[in-house]
Amino acid sequence: MKAKELAQAGKGELLLLTTGPADDDAGRLRQLFHAARADEWAEFTADCGKFTDEIAKEIAKQKFTLAELEEEEQSLDRLRRWFRAIRSKDVFGSPAAASSEQSLAACIDALDTFAALVYGEVHS
Repeated sequence: MKAKELAQAGKGELLLLTTGPADDDAGRLRQLFHAARADEWAEFTADCGKFTDEIAKEIAKQKFTLAELEEEEQSLDRLRRWFRAIRSKDVFGSPAAASSEQSLAACIDALDTFAALVYGEVHS
């Protein structure tokens, strides 16, 4: 079976890069990478929103326990690992990367706020 047939059978797309100056294969490859990363960044950003919502909910309930803080720290660590994994694949610098980085920064700020409240409660 030829590569083109394999790609079609797997519902994939085949892209042949050439070296001719008039070809826009590199541009097409960049578009494909941006599209793939956009989906990943969108999912990541949505999870960041869920994280900050969860922190806000815990603050509203005044659930200032070390166990809750540890759970949220683990969630943030997962988001950080996920961010690094996507960024390592984002070789063309997707436009969505910057806003996703801001979303991660918002998560870090939210956890810092929550941690201060937890430590304030524990030490009072």
